[in-house]
Amino acid sequence: MKREGEVRIPSGCAISGVFSRDGGAIGGEVMIRSIETMHGRSNGLGGGFAGYGIYPQYREYYAFHVFFDDAAAKEPFERFLERHFDVVNLSKIPTRKIPEIVGEPLIWRYFVQPLPTRLSASQLDEREYVVRCVTRINTEMEGAYVFSCGKNMGVFKAVGYPEDVGRFYRLDEYEGTCWTAHGRYPTNTPGWWGGAHPFSILDLSIVHNGEISSYDANRRFIEMFGYKCSLLTDTEVIAYLFDYLVRRQGLSLEETANVIAAPFWSTIEAKPKEERERLTYLRNVFSGLLITGPFSILVGFEGGMMALNDRLKLRSMVVGETESRVYMASEECAIRAVEPNLDRVWSPRGGEPVIVRRNGGEEL
Repeated sequence: MKREGEVRIPSGCAISGVFSRDGGAIGGEVMIRSIETMHGRSNGLGGGFAGYGIYPQYREYYAFHVFFDDAAAKEPFERFLERHFDVVNLSKIPTRKIPEIVGEPLIWRYFVQPLPTRLSASQLDEREYVVRCVTRINTEMEGAYVFSCGKNMGVFKAVGYPEDVGRFYRLDEYEGTCWTAHGRYPTNTPGWWGGAHPFSILDLSIVHNGEISSYDANRRFIEMFGYKCSLLTDTEVIAYLFDYLVRRQGLSLEETANVIAAPFWSTIEAKPKEERERLTYLRNVFSGLLITGPFSILVGFEGGMMALNDRLKLRSMVVGETESRVYMASEECAIRAVEPNLDRVWSPRGGEPVIVRRNGGEEL
């Protein structure tokens, strides 16, 4: 029998991200090498990546990445798409055969824009129209699942170790301005292609290390507003919380962090009056969106990236930076593996968001 100290029990999952402040290109192989360093934090039941700025030739179109169980599921999906969108390009997502990735579904991508007549008749803004169409597909069409629907970005995920997933999707052939990655170690949810991270809605993507003990309360709250949690993992709800708070409620990322990783009441009481009133308002109005349990997350969005720990910092998170790039990861080794010469490296406090944006970028 192995004794304490002779076996490594990881704190579950690996996350890593890199962001270019000046918009310079970062090859996908950088993210593969970074996440591979933390191989021991995964168990082969899920890996994935999100890349931003990877489709410059179609930057004005929504890129739908879709899993199909079989060709029969693809036909009704494409009929639905033609009724609601102008499809300007469609193709299989390029992959390479590697022995470590098995049981893959059909994997396609579609570059689309809402049909003007349909959009006008819906009386919705464009982004809400896209979200509702994707929700309908994912909840009503058996065998079809849209796992990415943002502009000039895409999610790539599968069952396997993350480095194998990256090579399977040929990410070494892509360049982007921001990448996030995840290696999964599921503890109480199944490992399957749709349940791998990142989870994405429009251009927001989430990778997560930890466990959400408040999942049921968070899910019940968010499903009152049309979201559907159907992917058999707690992390899915985080993507919808961010979409609801940022896009639909107009909160900043800093304010959103103060909702999902809200300061303790004793901390709020010690704040100056104006800040105390703001934090009290956020806690009272969005009390159902407080996330409890250990977590560290990376949030990707158009023009930036964000890191956030739970308020007790029960999961690790390290940030490193150079003049032009910012790196965030579960372990410092994942940063040093791709950038040994850092100008600064630190570990953020619990509940303290680290938000980076492109030079001259707008607030989100």
